[in-house]
Amino acid sequence: MRLASPAAPVVVAGTGAAARGGRGSAPALRHIVLDELSRGTVEKLDPDSAAFLNSSGLARATPMGMGLFRIEPVGMVGSVRTPLVQLDVRPKDRLGLSRLLFLLSYAGDQGFRDDTVAADEDAELWSALAASLVQLADRALQRGVLQGYVTVDESLRTVKGRIRISDQISRRPGMLVPLEVSYDEFTEDIPENRILRAALDRMSRVPGVRPDVLGRLRQLKGKLDGVTRLHAGAPLPSWQASRMNLRYHAALRLSEVILRNASAEAGEGRQQTASFVVDMGKVFGDFVGAALRRAMAAFPGEMRLQYNAMLNEAVRDSDRLTVRPDAVHLLGGRPVVVYDAQYRAGTDQGASLSADHFQMLAYCTALRVPTAWLVYAGAGEMKLRRILNTDIDIVEFPLDLSRPPSEILAAVADLAEQSWGEVVRQATLGR
Repeated sequence: MRLASPAAPVVVAGTGAAARGGRGSAPALRHIVLDELSRGTVEKLDPDSAAFLNSSGLARATPMGMGLFRIEPVGMVGSVRTPLVQLDVRPKDRLGLSRLLFLLSYAGDQGFRDDTVAADEDAELWSALAASLVQLADRALQRGVLQGYVTVDESLRTVKGRIRISDQISRRPGMLVPLEVSYDEFTEDIPENRILRAALDRMSRVPGVRPDVLGRLRQLKGKLDGVTRLHAGAPLPSWQASRMNLRYHAALRLSEVILRNASAEAGEGRQQTASFVVDMGKVFGDFVGAALRRAMAAFPGEMRLQYNAMLNEAVRDSDRLTVRPDAVHLLGGRPVVVYDAQYRAGTDQGASLSADHFQMLAYCTALRVPTAWLVYAGAGEMKLRRILNTDIDIVEFPLDLSRPPSEILAAVADLAEQSWGEVVRQATLGR
């Protein structure tokens, strides 16, 4: 995906009869592209599009009169599409869709491989997501629909499987039939297929998907007609990665990303709207935590994520102050190193280098840890800062997300090795 510079939002108008306003044609879809760190742009919007944009959480549309709105990013990235306007807010540092999907997918994938999040890079996010899902779903279903065993609870007049004695007594005291039984059934209606069908269904309802891709989405969804449809808002069913469902892994990771972050629905007059909105700060923090925990598993001790610690002494609960670093490594139950992830680097617009270091100083003080590692999203050199009048060091560690996934993970492994080396050095010094 190509990004506009922060100072230059891009507006792409439609072409052909629609763009020329030909008789009987629908209004052209305007495509507005912003960088997440830009100050926004002023554009003409219809009230419905402005209201949907505000409700999506992707950006803020402030009326300025005469149909003009100031559109400003609010810390999210993604895409919102209405019948008249598509707004894209792209990640900083020219991150493409493949890298975004890599970050989104990594934390939940215990058997992660780089190729599981490969995506088609297209001119805009919706076409790329739809084409990528088609490619991965087609690969998953090439050898037929996956089947597996599911446990079924039913009331039957004959014994099948095992009788649920407690349910029989509580529901039908003194009755011999029907019987409350449980049995295992070999079926296509398993969590993996439910998730895949739901993602195919959601992407097929996104307005403006290319006709050839839309046709493939519907064709693939037809292969799963015998699978239970997930209701809107229902939690995703859980599944376990195994050798049996290996061919589904990549499609399921992308499907989960789509179902957790994208919506597509018909508005008033059956007009379609769609949104894909991601909090990059949370995505980066989750990724760093998951990658660090895996890398630090090579060393003694235990890593805990979102670690809660007391900052002050207090008699009453209401007077207590707490801190919550992204990750803490413990040795013998005692914290020895602390990490925190900041998506916005110190040089980014709206970031505060001093505030980040004040926070890290609080972590070190509360946990009695001599060194903290501040992981920034961005390129650059590692930098150590010794805090005056203390024995505390804060190390700024840049993580360049524009690099290939294997190199990003190698950088996290280097962070783990260096931070553990510092723990050993401090232990040698008796600190």
